[in-house]
Amino acid sequence: MGGVSTAGDRVDRVPKQDRSRVTRQRLLEAAVACLAEHGWAGSTVSVVAERAGVSRGAAQHHFPTREDLFTAAVEYVAEERSTALRALFPEGASGDRHTVVAALVDLYTGPLFRAALHLWVAASDEEQLRPRVTELEARVGRETHRIAVELLDADESRPGVRESVQGLLDMARGLGLANLLTDDTGRRARVVAQWSRLLDEALG
Repeated sequence: MGGVSTAGDRVDRVPKQDRSRVTRQRLLEAAVACLAEHGWAGSTVSVVAERAGVSRGAAQHHFPTREDLFTAAVEYVAEERSTALRALFPEGASGDRHTVVAALVDLYTGPLFRAALHLWVAASDEEQLRPRVTELEARVGRETHRIAVELLDADESRPGVRESVQGLLDMARGLGLANLLTDDTGRRARVVAQWSRLLDEALG
């Protein structure tokens, strides 16, 4: 009897775990969308829960505090961004640095970067949030740099190469900021083309 009951419990538990995963995913996606659209001040747990179609209690079960929710959301975005970038070049970049530069710049445009930016601004004023976001951004920065080095086939043992890759990422972030206010597509394309030429010279 005990064995039958345990098996039944196991069967019931699987869909519940699946539902829990789906709920968590919906909350993270809703948090990202709310940050991008409404900023930190307008993105409460209640607003996110409503957008995700779940109760506030369910949201707090997964993320006990607002900081937990939004830090997890930006971490989720960062992981999605890294995955998306790698997916663009499953067989490697084949030496096409212009395509790599354009893909890296695209990381810093659109709603994902906008959401991260809102969290950075919030973290500058929120003592509880700042150390968590700072730590997360440092890890994301290291990962993005590592991916860029691999895709650009850059040899960082050569003088100036590391700084050239870092400069590319700093430039990409700046282009993303410019794009928040106006559609900067035309200027961005010209800058990407010039940076690609400069990197070819710097990286060899």
